[in-house]
Amino acid sequence: MSAALLDFPPAGPSARDLMERALDPHILLGMPHLNGNGLSETWLMKELGHRHWLMLACHLGLDNAAFRTADGEEAYAAICATSLTDARFDVVQANNILTIHSRLSVVSRTRTSTRHELSVHGRSVGAVELISTFVYRTIKDNNHSIARVTLPEPPGERFQPSRLAENAADIRNGRSATHFGFPVPANKALRTFRFDPSASQEFNGAGLFYFAEYQALADRALESWFPLKGPVVRKDVFFLGNIERNESVFFDLIDFSDEQKTVYGQLRRENGKVIAKIFGLWTCLG
Repeated sequence: MSAALLDFPPAGPSARDLMERALDPHILLGMPHLNGNGLSETWLMKELGHRHWLMLACHLGLDNAAFRTADGEEAYAAICATSLTDARFDVVQANNILTIHSRLSVVSRTRTSTRHELSVHGRSVGAVELISTFVYRTIKDNNHSIARVTLPEPPGERFQPSRLAENAADIRNGRSATHFGFPVPANKALRTFRFDPSASQEFNGAGLFYFAEYQALADRALESWFPLKGPVVRKDVFFLGNIERNESVFFDLIDFSDEQKTVYGQLRRENGKVIAKIFGLWTCLG
C-alpha cells in the first residue's frame, strides 16, 4: 500500500507577530529613508504614523489595526496633531541605525498620544508626538463627512495629560490667541501656493489625503518662496479636515519671521475651509 504525501505549506507569521516586528526600535537607514537634507521628514511621519496605529491596536488587544465602530462600520485612527522638536535630521546618513523608542498614552476617550524619541549612535536627533482621534465617514466615500466616534477602550483606562492635545483642541475650537509667537486667528495670506494632489501618490489606502503629505506640501511651497531654507528644527501641525480626490488644495503663507526663522501657514480647500494649520522653525529661512 502506498501512502500519499500531503504537502502543506509552512505556516507564515501571524499579523500580530508582524505587528511586533514592525515595532522593532532599530532601522537600518538607506535611500528610502533619506533626502538631500538627511533624514526624510515625510518618510519619518509615515513610519511613525504606522507605528502609532500598530501600538494603538496592540493597546486595544486587536490582532491587527482594523478599527471598527460599535455597529461594525470601518473607523480610522486619524492623526489630528503632530509635533516635531529638537530635530537634527541633517546629521543622519545612509547606513546609520535609527533607534526609535516609543510610548503610548491615552489622552481622553477619543484621543491617543504616542511619543517617539529618535537617536543615532546614542545621540538624539529629535522627538515626535502624534495625537490621533477615531473618525468615520458619515456619508460613504465622502471625505468631507469625516466625524469623530468613540471606540471601546480597555477597562480602568487612566487618561494622561498632553500639551499637544490641549493645543490642538484650543486651535480647533478657536481658543488659541497665539502659537509660535503668531496670532492664530490671522488668515490673510501673504502668498498662496496651489497644489493638485495625485490619488496614486498623496492619498492613503483609506482614500484620505495622507497626514504626512500635509507637511510635505507645505515644504514644497516654502522652498519655492525661501530657496535657502535650512533643515527643520521644530514643527507643529494641526489637522482640521480632509479633501476629496481631484480636489485642489492651497497653502497660504500667513506670516513669517526672518529673525526668529519661523513660519505660520495653513492648508485650505478652494471654498476657504481650513484643513490644517502649520507652524515651523528652521535653522534659517534665507
